[in-house]
Amino acid sequence: MALTAEAVGNIRARFPIFERKIYLNSCSQGALSTTVEAGLLDFVVSWHQSGSPWDVWMQKYEQARAVFARLIGAEPDEVAIVPSASAGIAGVASALGFDRRPKVVLGEFEFPTMGHVWLAQRPRGAQVQFVPAENNALPPAAYDRLIDDRTLIVPLTHVSFLNGFRSDVAAITRLAHERGALLLLDGYQDCGTRPLDVKELGVDFYVSGTLKYLLGPPGVAFLYVRRELAPSLAPAVTGWIGQANPFAFDLKRFDLGPGARRFETGTPPIINLYGSIPGIELLTGLGLDQVSAQIAMLAHALVEGTRRLCIRLKTPEATVGPLVVLQAQNLQALLARLDARGIVASGRHDGLRISFHVYNTLGDVEQLLRVLQDNLDLLVREG
Repeated sequence: MALTAEAVGNIRARFPIFERKIYLNSCSQGALSTTVEAGLLDFVVSWHQSGSPWDVWMQKYEQARAVFARLIGAEPDEVAIVPSASAGIAGVASALGFDRRPKVVLGEFEFPTMGHVWLAQRPRGAQVQFVPAENNALPPAAYDRLIDDRTLIVPLTHVSFLNGFRSDVAAITRLAHERGALLLLDGYQDCGTRPLDVKELGVDFYVSGTLKYLLGPPGVAFLYVRRELAPSLAPAVTGWIGQANPFAFDLKRFDLGPGARRFETGTPPIINLYGSIPGIELLTGLGLDQVSAQIAMLAHALVEGTRRLCIRLKTPEATVGPLVVLQAQNLQALLARLDARGIVASGRHDGLRISFHVYNTLGDVEQLLRVLQDNLDLLVREG
């Protein structure tokens, strides 16, 4: 069940932006809490007091790994800390060969990085095929037509940044594995909004970062690599922290670390980790079931409101999650009108993106709907 109004009010009080704005842009950047701010300041204090306490900072590094591993149902040695989702995906791509299985099959709703990384492998033999969308969705049947015994990997978004479509991860993972292909799941637009267990999903790789629904700063992402798979992979995107004994500082020895750690590269972003851990712990302390229920209630209220106003949704109603996208005729003008009324949202192409998190309320939805009603000429309407 959703959180009580009192509980949400207590959570919301930790996010100062709500004193001035209605924040509906967690799909781009989570709102900053006083808890995360305190974590960042703890790093500053440690730097002031000790100068370079790398023993303490590396403990924080391992703490972040363990906290994220618990969040997704993995073990710490199955998680690499990387500077961005892009870096994690590029590391995976660099560890694969395309001689026997050259095909990479991915949907056209992926974040651009996913296309860019795999298209960049074409000189190494990769053959990239894009799954076309059908009525704002990418059903498993669309993947079924393209995944075959020449497919090496299927990169898949959990929730599309473009229109909020939620993929059927279990079905597409089964298709990939039945034909001997790997599956890489990009959870950046989903992670932190509902419970997740990568072992139950059966994915081979999972990547996400902290700056969206995990409520942390940019500069930190995590890459899960299935334990049985990791020893067979040798990423060419590497660095000193990715070695088995990084503090040996051995220039002439290349010895990749165990498990997912081999996908790590350079000096860890310690200040970002100090800010990342409190954001994840805030969510796990609340319980992801309750977070999910709160988001679902808000998304349902928005969908019902847009139906009354005859506003066209780009998000298929059957897959509505934290991100609901409305079709706009003049997106920039609409964003300006929202901003003038104190509402922070974002847009991609012709889609107005409204994203909910645990700190949002039905009052936020009502105020948004009032502004939309006043600006129907800027939206695409049904009928």
